[in-house]
Amino acid sequence: MVWDVCNWRDVGPLIRLETTLTGGRYLSILSDHLHSFMSIVHSDELGQFKQDNATPHASRVATKWLQEHSSDFTHFHRPPKSPEMNIIEDIRDALLHAVEKRSPSPRTSVHLLTAQQDEWCEFPPGYLQTPVESMPRRSASLLRARGGPTRY
Repeated sequence: MVWDVCNWRDVGPLIRLETTLTGGRYLSILSDHLHSFMSIVHSDELGQFKQDNATPHASRVATKWLQEHSSDFTHFHRPPKSPEMNIIEDIRDALLHAVEKRSPSPRTSVHLLTAQQDEWCEFPPGYLQTPVESMPRRSASLLRARGGPTRY
């Protein structure tokens, strides 16, 4: 399993998660990787951070850290159980397909991580814009469905 971050034009670090992600481990990722990514690509402090509602993401320590850094970037609060709003799943799916197409295919966890990191950094220019720009359509679709399933 990996943790990743991206925006409209840039990918951030792709971090291998060696063990189950806990609130404490997630806090380390936020402080070690998210903060530097956001401060570099959103030096204007206009960046927004979106995440799903996984248990570590909603932990007290992670929530507190995000509140403490709210002057650095905005944390977008996602409605519970709303996969239609999670563009990272589409991006991860593209990453998975890119890794699956590699020949030879990765045989070890180290080779898999290397392949994931290589493909992550090789997303074609403009690829990230499509899912990011789909957010208004996703939001409208979710509103029309009153929070129910959508085509996304």
